[in-house]
Formats: sequence, structure tokens, C-alpha cells
Amino acid sequence: MTITTDIAIIGGGLSGALMAICAEAHGFTACVIDAQPSHLQNFDDFDGRSYAMAHTSVRVLKALGLWQHLEQTAQPILDIKISNGGISETPSPFLLHFDHQDLEEGPMGHMVEDRILRPLLQEHLKQRDRIIYLDETEVIEHNSEQASSGLILKGQKTTVTAQLVIAADGRKSALASSAGITYSGWDYAQTSLVCALEHEKPHRGIAYQHFMPPGPLAILPLKNNRASIVWTETKDNAKTIMGLDADAYLDVLRPRFGDFLGDIRLAGKRFAFPLEMSIAKSLVANRLALVGDAAHGMHPIAGQGLNAGLRDIAALTQIIHDAKQRGEDFGSTAVLNRYQEWRRFDATALPLALDGFNRLFSNHNQFLQDMRALGIGIVNQFPGLKRHLMREAAGLSGELPELMR
Repeated sequence: MTITTDIAIIGGGLSGALMAICAEAHGFTACVIDAQPSHLQNFDDFDGRSYAMAHTSVRVLKALGLWQHLEQTAQPILDIKISNGGISETPSPFLLHFDHQDLEEGPMGHMVEDRILRPLLQEHLKQRDRIIYLDETEVIEHNSEQASSGLILKGQKTTVTAQLVIAADGRKSALASSAGITYSGWDYAQTSLVCALEHEKPHRGIAYQHFMPPGPLAILPLKNNRASIVWTETKDNAKTIMGLDADAYLDVLRPRFGDFLGDIRLAGKRFAFPLEMSIAKSLVANRLALVGDAAHGMHPIAGQGLNAGLRDIAALTQIIHDAKQRGEDFGSTAVLNRYQEWRRFDATALPLALDGFNRLFSNHNQFLQDMRALGIGIVNQFPGLKRHLMREAAGLSGELPELMR
């Protein structure tokens, strides 16, 4: 059997699903090929995993008709407070405060729970007429020719033929590697510990970021007096901490967390994610484009990974849609190079900037700690600079795709 489609998307996670839904909304047919079984992405137990969706990312979800299903459970991020503090220390008195009232567009973003977003995307993949969704399916061969690409699927007598193939299969994409695309990057020797807490006092929609020597600690507001915690430690520390029982885990977290939200307790599971950076040396090859983590894997220091992936998706969709409207071959090298030119700088600069922040803040150098604290305090005194940084965090700067405007 041969499946003929406009676009074949490798990877059925968040980026792959969003790419398919976005392409279908713009008149393309799409086939999503997911190596994982779909039931792994359908769950409703609270586990705390969540995403800080920037203001412009929310605009994309609204345009695709998804936000109406997320809005009631999404928590607006009203303010962000950033401090430089060490382990077993109270946060520095030099605080950087971003107030949502200084941004005319509204909240800088929303916290969206993974258990709500992922099943919603799965539902739309299966319901939309112009999307074919194949789970538990692996691509074993990828052949790009002048007019189309062919994909041979493992264990099936099925071939997928498409004008454009999109790699959304995660960091150091196997599909990208098979097309000759290489990656640069490095291991951070850090691990992100992710969990959720229930807390006694209301968070008032405020997100906190404490910079400490082993790595940053983010406290992100969720609905109903809960918070998502992204806590970065050295690999050795993280391994030890993950081996503790729940009470001992909280005993390690409390000195870093403080008592400003009152009593805390774990809610849901605990996770650990080793951290590394990977940047694709090209975003395109013959009839192939990369989006999301397949294009750029970055440090979670500012929660920008999924937002950067949505920029890729919105930009690529606009490029190929405009090309199709003009009667061009939307999967051609000439068209895909426009996508690369648009996203290349941001796809490289953002991971490198986050890498620089991590290196600057994640160390025990007392002089640097003092300078960081002073710098945070100075920036807080300049409203124009703060507003610029807020617009960056909300995704409102730079050349925005139409879906983000």
C-alpha cells in the first residue's frame, strides 16, 4: 500500500502533532508517523509536568481552535520574580520583578499541563479529515528524489510518499542524521528534577526563578494552589536526590524553596531529565525540514523549548502555504531555504544565550555571585530595559509569523 500525502511528519509528540494540525488548518494533507503507541500520550492523572506557553504561543493555539479546550485549566503567568540565591541562603534582596501590568498585551504567558495538552493534540490528530496518524510505526528508509520523498515503514508493506518530510522526532533526530545533517552541542553535566507541589498559601500567578550554584530553580504557578518545579542539579546530586523517599526529597528541596508559600507537599510523580544542548547545523535538506527539538535542543532555564518549536512550526507553515498559493513546489530547496533563513539565527542564538546564562549563574564564584545580584538589582531600576526583556519572554519581539501576530 502507498500513502500519498502533501507532508509526512516523523514524530507524534507535541511538535509533530502541532505541525500536523497547523498544516491541516492551512489546507495540506499530512501523515504523522509516530514510533510510540498513542496510548502513552493519553493519560489524565496529575503528575505536574507542564509548559510555560508564551503569549505568542497562546495566539497560535487560539488560531488553531485548541485554546478553547485549554483555557479553563491554564494558569496565567502574571508576574515573574528573579533572584540570585545560594543553597541554604535566603534569596538575594536584589530582585528583578516583571509585572504583567507593564505589558499591554496581557499576561506574559500561561502554564499548560502536559496531561491536558497531549491528549487534546492526539484527539485532533485522529479527528481531522486531512491527517493520517500511524502510531507504533518506524521509518527504516528515507529516499528523497527530485519531486517527492519516499518513506519505507518497518514491518509493513507500506510506503509513504510526500512532497515534504518534516523531522519532529526530538534531539539529534535520526531522520536528520540519515539525511546528512549533523549537530553541535555538549552535555551540561546537569539534570533537571521535575515535580509538582501542593502549597498552603496562594501563588497569585507569580513565577519565581532562583539562580543557585548547581543550577536554576523555577517555581511555576498552576491552578489550585499547586506549582510545577523545575530544579536543576549536578548529575551526581540529582542521582542521589532521586534515590530518596518523598519526605527526604522535600527535606532537600525546602532550604532551596523557602517558606513563602507555606507548607509544601509532593503531588504526583517525580521525574529526572539529563540536560544537553544540540543545534542542527542545517534546518533543511532535500525535501526535509526540521522543527522543535530536532532543530534545537536547549537548556530549560527560561522554559523556551516548546515556544521556540512553535515559532518553527508557524514560520514553516507560512512559508510553504505562501509558496503553494503562488503555485510553487512547496517542498523544493528554494522554498525550504526561506524557512532556514528566517529561523536560522534564532534557532542558534537562543540556545547559545541560554547556555551563557546557565554558565554565568551556575557556579560557586563569590565575585560572580555578587556581580549577578548587583546586575539583577540594576536592571530592575530601568523600566525600558525590563519591558524589552518582558516582551522577549512573551515572544513578542523579532519577526513574527502571521499565526503569532
